[in-house]
Amino acid sequence: MAISLSTAARNARLTALITAIDAGSGPGVLSIYSGTRPATGGATTTLLAELTLSDPCGTVSGGVLTFNAITQDSSANASGTASWARIVDSTGTHVLDLGVGTAGSGQEIILNTTTIVAGGPVGITSASLTEGNP
Repeated sequence: MAISLSTAARNARLTALITAIDAGSGPGVLSIYSGTRPATGGATTTLLAELTLSDPCGTVSGGVLTFNAITQDSSANASGTASWARIVDSTGTHVLDLGVGTAGSGQEIILNTTTIVAGGPVGITSASLTEGNP
């Protein structure tokens, strides 16, 4: 049987994520990759783009972490199809890995297109995490 958490408990878990992302002296970084998503914290695949998070990175309400503004990458590192993302704190310490997709994909990171072109801009349409109950 799966656990069910109160909204307060879900908010506390998400607030702990914000604390981890905001650790260090600067903002965290969201990196977008192509290829197969590795095991948690595992070796990365091809880096497509790096975007800087706000500091603080987001707010929590009703069991949802909504990310504040994310600075676009004005010049993508490589061309490829975005499939996953990693967030690290300002010291480069792994915090979490996320799915990447377009609107309606059900992923945490939403792009207008998952086709990234080297040298082109990459921006985030929306990013949120929902701490849910089954």
